[in-house]
Amino acid sequence: MITVREQDREVLRLAVPALGALLAEPLFLLADSAIVGRLGVLPLAGLGVAGALLATAVSVFVFLAYGTTATVARRLGSGDLRSALQAGVDGMWLALGLGAVVALVAVAASGPLVDALGASEAARPFARTYLHWSLPGLPAMLVVLAATGVLRGLQDTTTPLVVAVTGAVVNTALNVLLVYGAGLGIAGSAAGTALTQLGMAAWLAAVVVRGVRRETGSWAALAPRGLGVLTSALDGVPLLVRTLALRAALLLTTYVAARQGDAGIAAHQVATVLWTTTALALDALAIAAQALVGRALGAGDAAGARGQVRRLVVWGVGAGVVMGVVLASLAVPVASLFTPDPEVRAALAAATVVLACCLPLAGWVFVLDGVLIGAGDGRYLAGASIASAAAYAPLALAVLAWAPPGRTGLVWLWVVFAGAYTAARLVTLVPRERGGAWLVTGAVR
Repeated sequence: MITVREQDREVLRLAVPALGALLAEPLFLLADSAIVGRLGVLPLAGLGVAGALLATAVSVFVFLAYGTTATVARRLGSGDLRSALQAGVDGMWLALGLGAVVALVAVAASGPLVDALGASEAARPFARTYLHWSLPGLPAMLVVLAATGVLRGLQDTTTPLVVAVTGAVVNTALNVLLVYGAGLGIAGSAAGTALTQLGMAAWLAAVVVRGVRRETGSWAALAPRGLGVLTSALDGVPLLVRTLALRAALLLTTYVAARQGDAGIAAHQVATVLWTTTALALDALAIAAQALVGRALGAGDAAGARGQVRRLVVWGVGAGVVMGVVLASLAVPVASLFTPDPEVRAALAAATVVLACCLPLAGWVFVLDGVLIGAGDGRYLAGASIASAAAYAPLALAVLAWAPPGRTGLVWLWVVFAGAYTAARLVTLVPRERGGAWLVTGAVR
C-alpha cells in the first residue's frame, strides 16, 4: 500500500517539471512580441492577430497531448511497454497529418482568417506574412504536443521541460538574428519560431524513437499503422469536443467583456492573463493526474487510482487556496502594476479578488478533469463540458442584459465565469468521480 508521502512525491515528481514546461510555452509569443514590437505598431498588431490564430489552433488540438498521455500511461501500467510506445507513435503520426492539413488550409484561407479577427487594412499584410512564415512549424508543434503526451504517459515530464526551456532560449536567439541581423522583419520572427518548433519536434521524436528501437529492435514499429492512427483520431474526438466547449465559454466571456466599455475590456484582458497564469499551475496537477490515474488503471489497481484521486484533490484545492490568498491580498498593487488609469485599476482589482476566491474550486475542477482524461472517460467529459457551457451561457448573457456596463458589469461577469461556470463544471465532475463508471481497468478502456 503506497503511503501519503510516496503519493506526494509522485505528484511533485510529475507536476513540477510539467509546470515548468507549461510556463516555458508562453515565452515563445512573449519573445516574438518583444522583438517585433521594436519594429513598430503595425507589425506588432499583425503579430497579435496571427498569434491569436496560431494559439487557437494549438489549443484546439491539445487533445493530442492529453489523449496520448492517458493511452500510453494505461498500457504502461498493464506492463506492456511495447504497446504503450506503439500507441504513442500512432498519436504522433496523427499529429503530423492533422498539422499538415491544418497548415495547408490556413495558407489558403489566411486572408479571410485574418479579416475575421478584425485586422486593420494597414496591419493585415503583417498578419498574413507572419502566418505564412510560421505555418510550416504548425505540424511540428502538434507533433510536440503528441510526443509530450507520450513521455508524460511514460511518467517522464522532465524531458519535455528541458526541450521547452531550450526551445524558448533558441527561439529568442533565432528571432533576434533573423529579424535584426538578417533584416527579415516580422517574417524573420515567424521563421525563427517555426525553425525552433521543428527542432523541438525532432528532439522529442528522437527520444520516442530511441524508446521504440530499444524495446522492439525494429524500424518497422515506427511505420504508421492505419488502424492505430484511426483509433487515436476517434479517441481524440470527445476531448476535441470538450476543448471546443471550453473555448466557446471563453469566447462568450470575451464577447460580454467587450461590451463593458474600454475600461472594462482593458481590465478583463489583464484579469484573463492572471486567470490563465494561475491555471497553468493547476493544469500541472491535472497532467500528473492523467499520468498517475492512467497507470494505476492499466495495472488493474482501482483502489490505488481512488487513493491517487483523493490526494490529488487535496493538492488541487490546497494550491487554489494558497494562490487565491496571495492573489487577493495583492489585488490592488497588481492592478497598479498593470495600469495607471484609476478606472481600470478599480475594475481590475475587484475582478482579481473575485477570481482569487474561485481558485480553490478551479483547483478541484482541474484535478478531476485530469483524472477522467487519464481514465479515458472522454465521452463523459465531452457531454459534461457541453452541459456546463450551456448552463453558463444564459448567466453570461444576463450580465450583458442587466448589469450596468463598466466595473459593476465586469465584476458580475467574473462572478458568473470564475464562480458559476467553474461550479457548473464541478457539479458535472464530482458525481462521476464519486461513482465507479470511470474505474475501468486494463490495458484498453
